[in-house]
Amino acid sequence: MDTQYTALARRFRPQTFSEVVGQERIAQTLRNAILENRVAHAYLFTGARGVGKTSMARIFAKALNCPNTKDGVPCNECEICRGISAGNDVDVSEIDGASNRGIDDIRSLRANVNVRSMRSKYKVYIIDEVHMLTKEAFNALLKTLEEPPPLVKFVFCTTEPNKVPDTILSRCQRFDFGTISTDNIEIRLSQLAEAEGFTVDQEALELVARRAAGSMRDSQSLFDQLLAFGAQHITAADVHRLLGTAPDQRLIDLIEAMIDRRRDAALSQFQVALNDGVQLEAFTDQLLNYFRDLMVAACGAEGVQLLSVGRDCLPKLQEQSRRWGLENVVAALQIFADTKGRMQRVTYGRALAELALVRLSLLADMERLDDLLSQLKAGNAVVASGTARPTSAPPPRLAASTSPVPAPSLPAQKKNERLTPPPAEVASGADSPVTGSRDPAPIEAAAPPPVIAFQPGLEAELHRLMLSRLTDMTGTHLAKVVSTAISGPNRLDFSFSASYDIGRKACERPEVQARLESLVKELTGQDVRIQFRTVVTEAPEAKPQPAQPTNSRRKVVESPEDPLVQEVAKTFGIERWLRQEVLAEVVEAPAGGDLPEE
Repeated sequence: MDTQYTALARRFRPQTFSEVVGQERIAQTLRNAILENRVAHAYLFTGARGVGKTSMARIFAKALNCPNTKDGVPCNECEICRGISAGNDVDVSEIDGASNRGIDDIRSLRANVNVRSMRSKYKVYIIDEVHMLTKEAFNALLKTLEEPPPLVKFVFCTTEPNKVPDTILSRCQRFDFGTISTDNIEIRLSQLAEAEGFTVDQEALELVARRAAGSMRDSQSLFDQLLAFGAQHITAADVHRLLGTAPDQRLIDLIEAMIDRRRDAALSQFQVALNDGVQLEAFTDQLLNYFRDLMVAACGAEGVQLLSVGRDCLPKLQEQSRRWGLENVVAALQIFADTKGRMQRVTYGRALAELALVRLSLLADMERLDDLLSQLKAGNAVVASGTARPTSAPPPRLAASTSPVPAPSLPAQKKNERLTPPPAEVASGADSPVTGSRDPAPIEAAAPPPVIAFQPGLEAELHRLMLSRLTDMTGTHLAKVVSTAISGPNRLDFSFSASYDIGRKACERPEVQARLESLVKELTGQDVRIQFRTVVTEAPEAKPQPAQPTNSRRKVVESPEDPLVQEVAKTFGIERWLRQEVLAEVVEAPAGGDLPEE
């Protein structure tokens, strides 16, 4: 008769403090507390899944109650140790907080907590996923935690300590379980493979350990699945086929194609990987971790563990990060992280992944755009061909004249398009960033010549030029100026009508006034102080209102002796109301109007 198979994670569950991998400091603290008789009444074990919280709670309960404990280590042979390991000891109760989360369950616990232990020294309550208890259940448990019976101990385990009330946290000794390193997981998996009689390549162990992401239980579950999937000898290819992941070299080649901006090769390699059985979700996870490893390599953090490839690939990562640059690597990581988040909610994940790969291949163009912007800020204009383009001579300074200067016709501008000054000339020997030169020779940018002279008589033209440069609300306010005057060598006055005082107040704001003065300096080449005034304009004379046309159908009768008036009065029975002062009103009343009551 075949015996029922037990999973590796259960068969090889830690039985002593030393077997809990990666939590040596916590194990040592609990052992010392038992040896020195300094055991607290309540403990809180927190950490990610599969890092040993519940296993440590069981070992702690055995160490408290085992009659054959030696140096704080249980014997694991007595009836008490075997009962606790199996989860059926009468004095050690394991409670699932997710399914026993109500106040009635906690009331039952409170009723039994005062009952003495049957055969052990301590009664131990292990509540797993304690954060799932309701608020009422926590409140019911609070009094018991505050004043527990002397021989009762509580061990709470949770993955989300932030959901546990502070009143509970303050009454517990808290231990935070960290994730387990890849090296420790590899060692443990190697021991399991030897115990099971399998031969596993070191590269395969490393792949499983990396995929577990610091969880020992996850690594054992994957390894158990791998032993059932493969033969007696397990290779890295078996792991990739089982997990649907891509080999390290495939990741390197794909990123290499993107760095070289070979978009066709990148998309082709992505297609081949999917055709070879690589799962889209697993592949995108690998790429995301690869960009993270590139960022680590670009920062020079050699001691930080890699998540996507093995340690033997570190020199290649460093070489790629140097070629791509830290800025591009960070941008690539951000783009792919956003893409990964969007892929969880749509059915067209592959299209999003391919879009992200093409966007990453364009990051070099973004870098050149930054170079172009820096050149423009320095006053150096370049063209797409990489050669200097001669610019036309700047417009001559307008001569002083007392006669009004006609405004030149301007071409029609698109909405919100700014008028820009003519670009400065580029030195003939400078290389353009577009052609590949990353560090062009520095060029001294001369100050642009003034467009208009700052002198009386040209105020209107200066005002017009300023309006042509302002396309926002500042230009709207400035267009309401009623007069412009140069009142001093470096002083310009704008006068607003008293009816538009809001425009003056808007232009007097410090940031707006500074902007206008900077614009005047750009146009005239002088530092000019602008002042804003309010003038009272004469109100326009009231125009005579035209006479209202009379309705041709009305006939105004002023004589009470008129036959028409007599007929109307007789019809409506208002003969006694027929007086000279109301006659016109009665006759003028429209059809259906109200008449005085008789």
